[in-house]
Amino acid sequence: MLDFAAIDFETANPHRSSVCSVGVVIVRNGIIADRIYSLIRPEPEWYLYCHTRIHGLKKKDTENEKVFPFVWEQIAPKITGLPLVAHNASFDKSCLQEVFRVYQMDYPDYEFHCTCNASRRVFGDLVSNHKLPTVAAYCGYDLTSHHNALADAEACAEIARRVFINAI
Repeated sequence: MLDFAAIDFETANPHRSSVCSVGVVIVRNGIIADRIYSLIRPEPEWYLYCHTRIHGLKKKDTENEKVFPFVWEQIAPKITGLPLVAHNASFDKSCLQEVFRVYQMDYPDYEFHCTCNASRRVFGDLVSNHKLPTVAAYCGYDLTSHHNALADAEACAEIARRVFINAI
C-alpha cells in the first residue's frame, strides 16, 4: 500500500459526531504528498473538561470555525480513492460515520486500515505497548504534540509506511 491517507480526529465530548479537529496526511508512492489540518465547530457544540485536558481545545477555539460539511468539502477530493489509515481506526471511522450521519451526508464507505492492529502483528513484543506515541517512537517519529490531530496523523502515516510498505 504505497498510497493512502492517514487521518486523525479529536472530539469535544463523548459524542463521536463532536469532531473539533481533523488532521490528514496524504501519502503517494510511499512519500508524504500533502498535509491538511483544520479546526471544526463540533456538533454538539460543547466541550467536556476531560477532552479539553487531552487535546487542549476549548469552545472559544472552534466557535467561529466551519462545521464539518464545509471542512470535508475541502478534504474529500484530495483523498478520493485512497484507503484511510488510523491508529485505533475503529474510533476514527466511527467519528467519520457519525458526523456524516448527523449532517445527513451520504457516507462513501471509506476503506479503513488500523495501524494499531498492524503494529501488533508486525512489531509484537518489540515495543512495550502499542499506543501511538510508543509505536511512533519505535518507527523513528518523535510525537511531541500527541493529540494534535495533524501530529497524530503524521505519526500514523509514519507507522503505516513501516507496517504497510517497509514491514520490518
